[in-house]
Amino acid sequence: MEQIRRIGVLTGGGDCPGLNAVIRAVVKTAINDYGWEVIGIEDGFEGLILPDKTRELHINDVRGILPQGGTILGTTNRANPFAYVTRKKDGRIVTRDVSGEVVQRIHELHLDALIVIGGDGSLKIGYEFYQKGVPIVGIPKTIDNDISCTDVTFGFDTALDTATQAIDKLHTTAESHHRIMIVEVMGRDAGWLALEAGLAGGADVILIPEIPFDLYKVDEKIERRDREGRRFSIIVVAEGTRPAGGEQVYQSSKDPTAPRRLGGIGQWAAGELSKMCDHEIRVTVLGHVQRGGSPSSFDRILGTRFGSAAARLVAEGRFGEMVSLRGECIGAVSLADAVSQLKTVPLDSDLIRTALSLGICLG
Repeated sequence: MEQIRRIGVLTGGGDCPGLNAVIRAVVKTAINDYGWEVIGIEDGFEGLILPDKTRELHINDVRGILPQGGTILGTTNRANPFAYVTRKKDGRIVTRDVSGEVVQRIHELHLDALIVIGGDGSLKIGYEFYQKGVPIVGIPKTIDNDISCTDVTFGFDTALDTATQAIDKLHTTAESHHRIMIVEVMGRDAGWLALEAGLAGGADVILIPEIPFDLYKVDEKIERRDREGRRFSIIVVAEGTRPAGGEQVYQSSKDPTAPRRLGGIGQWAAGELSKMCDHEIRVTVLGHVQRGGSPSSFDRILGTRFGSAAARLVAEGRFGEMVSLRGECIGAVSLADAVSQLKTVPLDSDLIRTALSLGICLG
């Protein structure tokens, strides 16, 4: 293997708390332990497509960013180099494969390795570039906690705490007004956030993508609580959840270049439930609040460990791998395995059994 002198780092996909902790650890480990130059690539893979979107990162550039949310490098989920969408002057939408241009740009920047910090989508793109011969190391991040081969991703703990606090606050107004409160949280195909926030917040109903729900079962739970004198209910629903026999609910968009966005299942459920029961129903969509804010101590530490471990993988020439957490230990797995399938909630998991034992309705 040729000697490493200069590496690149980028953050792709949706932002989440802990990204800056990772960037800081990559930069500090690369410089302190190995004397490398570190090039920060702005706005995900778009920084390798458009000009003037890279900059060298020094120790001073990452001082003070540990507690900051978001990412100092910026990010986007619209810049897949293998299917790059642009709008022509005449209004036509064109999709092109610019991956070859990106590989050339990596060579022009004299990058000996590229660290990709991202979720399932960004890591899949990273793996495709690895297959094209680019030395790639991956770092998993997502508040959905849906990446395989790691026990947890950084960003999840902070989002979980945010969702739990919101549920706690909604409890008091729900009980005071005898209302049904529906809390819609993120979770496209995996219900980790909804399930754990619901458990932590004492929800009465939790609806997750892994279990298509029957609203009649939900209504039965609400009526049973009414008979017990509990004239309010808290329902936590993941945005990607769907009714049995139905489809996921997407937001409408006037931008044809924008990716489809989930959202609205909470309002749909409220409308249908209002036909079944006499309670007032209110819907709270936490949305991007879950992505923001200062990372928890857990996410700061995990992000720091991941960033430092990724730099060590580069030093060892272990490309095509992703750092991961197993138990208390940081290790590495192949990117191919990590992106082969999403990590969803097993129906026989302890979390599911616990929820059922507590009397929580799962739809």
